[in-house]
Amino acid sequence: MSGGKVLATGSRRVHNRASRALRMAAQSLRKSPSYLGAFYRRMRSTLGPAKATTATAHQRATMLYHRVQEQTPSRERGAEAYRHKDHERQLRQLRKQAQHLGFALVPQTGH
Repeated sequence: MSGGKVLATGSRRVHNRASRALRMAAQSLRKSPSYLGAFYRRMRSTLGPAKATTATAHQRATMLYHRVQEQTPSRERGAEAYRHKDHERQLRQLRKQAQHLGFALVPQTGH
């Protein structure tokens, strides 16, 4: 076996000015009380700072693209909206996993 060598780890260096601007904007969301700020913090906790920056920049680019294509004004959703959406996503994931294992999730009453 030949000794394979890892050429690069993490995110690659980018020379595109738009990409660089989106990454800078993503990094500035670290303490933002916005929807994207909550997304960045969740990604940072699971993926690490470099990949979280890339994921948030991609999310932002997608939002900008759709805003330009559909010519719609931006609507700001707060971190609370993101937390609610994330909670719903986690519940769906748990239900699916429980069903796969042969269980059923039943919500607790009185909470």
